[in-house]
Amino acid sequence: RIRTFDKRPLYVPNSIFTSIAVENPSRMLNRRIYETIGVRYQDARVVHELMEKVRVMLRNHPEIDQEQTMIVNFNAFGASSLDFFIYTFTKTTDWVYFHEVKQDILLKVMDIIHESGADCAFPTRTLHLDSLPEGVVSGQQAQ
Repeated sequence: RIRTFDKRPLYVPNSIFTSIAVENPSRMLNRRIYETIGVRYQDARVVHELMEKVRVMLRNHPEIDQEQTMIVNFNAFGASSLDFFIYTFTKTTDWVYFHEVKQDILLKVMDIIHESGADCAFPTRTLHLDSLPEGVVSGQQAQ
């Protein structure tokens, strides 16, 4: 029997079943954590330090499989953030426990970011004006 994650039965006709690849999650050895996290551009000075601290945290985490691929790298200049990604594998394959481990990892990453004086980014826009139209008062002059 094949069931979806919400426990509904899934029926696959034999004609289709014989021509597809079937993935069996019960045979998994690990689950993958693959997350992209963005920090503010103003935190560029600590990006290298953040990568190293996150790497050390993952190397010391009891639920991360140290025999599997582990990557923590800065990889993109985003529209509003300096993006790095985490690619690693948990020891557990249990779906519920995996999410507990992933939550623990993400909260620790957030702590590392904040302890470094940085912060997570969110979409922003900066508007630069060379001059203001006549009659418009700048925010600095209005005070």
